[in-house]
Amino acid sequence: MTPQRLGYVAWTALVLLQPLWYFGLAPPANGKPAYALALTLPPLLLPLLALGRPRRALLWIGIVALFYFCHGIVAAWAVPAARLPALLEAACCVVLVGAIGWDTHQRKRAARTG
Repeated sequence: MTPQRLGYVAWTALVLLQPLWYFGLAPPANGKPAYALALTLPPLLLPLLALGRPRRALLWIGIVALFYFCHGIVAAWAVPAARLPALLEAACCVVLVGAIGWDTHQRKRAARTG
């Protein structure tokens, strides 16, 4: 699997996790999962504007993923009922940022040798 493909898989997992989290795994305490989804999903969809440039889209989502990583860690720590989806969110972010680093490393090595 290429680093770009792995990054896109992690991004897709983050996008799919949001509705699963708020409508199924750990609904918000206020009983309004649509509000939670309305706040968490749009930032994840912003990089769709750069899909014509795959590396740029992954860079954007990598930056956004740093915030979701923080959210996942805080939610796992503070809300025991949301621990599983929160840790899944953090893991997806780690994979995503790792894939971006892997892709950058491959490009730099190819530039040195080629």
